Amino acid sequence: MGDFAIFWEWLSFAARWLHVVTAIAWIGSSFYFIALDLGLRKTPSLPPLAHGEEWQVHGGGFYHIQKYLVAPDFLPEHLTWFKWESYATWLSGFSLLVIVYYVGADIYLIDRNVLDVPQWGAIAISMGSIAIGFLIYNALCKSPLGESQNGLMLVLFVLLTAMAWAYTQVFTGRAALLHMGAFTATIMSANVFMIIIPNQKIVVADLKAGRVPDAKYGKIAKQRSLHNNYLTLPVVFFMLSSHYPLAFATQWNWVIASLIFLVGVVIRHYFNTKHARKGNPHWTWAAAVVLMLVIAWLSTGPKINGSASEVASYGAAPFLEAEHFAAASMTVQTRCSMCHTAEPVWPGIHQAPKNVILDNDVAIANYAHEIVLQAGWSHAMPPGNVTEMTAEERALLVEWYREGSAR
Repeated sequence: MGDFAIFWEWLSFAARWLHVVTAIAWIGSSFYFIALDLGLRKTPSLPPLAHGEEWQVHGGGFYHIQKYLVAPDFLPEHLTWFKWESYATWLSGFSLLVIVYYVGADIYLIDRNVLDVPQWGAIAISMGSIAIGFLIYNALCKSPLGESQNGLMLVLFVLLTAMAWAYTQVFTGRAALLHMGAFTATIMSANVFMIIIPNQKIVVADLKAGRVPDAKYGKIAKQRSLHNNYLTLPVVFFMLSSHYPLAFATQWNWVIASLIFLVGVVIRHYFNTKHARKGNPHWTWAAAVVLMLVIAWLSTGPKINGSASEVASYGAAPFLEAEHFAAASMTVQTRCSMCHTAEPVWPGIHQAPKNVILDNDVAIANYAHEIVLQAGWSHAMPPGNVTEMTAEERALLVEWYREGSAR
């Protein structure tokens, strides 16, 4: 069982690494092409049907790029499609969701003080909500409201705020913000998979068949690409939020999530305006700073204690009943609970790291897997071994975990 736990941890690490790398590739290409599109210029030397061009320098060479709103009158044999970055990001992200939050649902997904739901029910809510998000968004885009860019974005903001609140009524605070990232990223990736790429393939097929492509397909794809551009920064924040209890473990976590969307919009507005050569709206940075100060203030509100400190998960019993549990519990409470408690007493620590509470037996049993990984098989905790956990105590934690796992 110990070997499997280590394997599972490395699987999680590999999935996270893949997710970060593919996300960098997707976000990088998205930012690049939005900046390129906004920076295009019309010149007298443009070929027929060309919309604009841009000269760029990078890596010791010069690039001359031309854009066609529909397509040129001929197509080269090779076309580079920018799609796999998006698909790989979503697939790796969903894999990570399964590995961490679905397999570890009792700890990371479900807060029985919020909603007492079985694991399968929580997972079903998770998957259903992520899927339905794009369906609602897609319907809004195709409705008459879709003709109004500002109106559509306002309604989308209301939808995202409502989802942020709804998730906090179902899941742990950590899972709620993570799901906001998954909800939004699914909309973005589905835009690529179900709208942008299919529309581009229709245009290519028409050209190969000798037909004149309809310009509407490019217009629709451009709208979805612009939405993705504005949603990117909030998604990155939500992906990182699980490391910061001040974001997810407060009473106003859903309001924080809502304001993060505004921060992302104003920052992207600055860069989009600058790349379009329409000025430098520096006020956007002031607005972003004010919003972040409001977020910081909201994070000082009432805290949400870790659910594991009060309610035993379904898998906690074997660890509570293990022969060495009493000694292991004493070790954890002696070496770890000065930080991992509702009111930390260690200087400079104002909230339990990652909102993990380890000041009682139930919590310790719930977090057995994390404890043995962090303080048994590795020396990650306590940081710098500031509480002087001994080698014998670490060995005791490993023995206790093996006993519980064998039951």
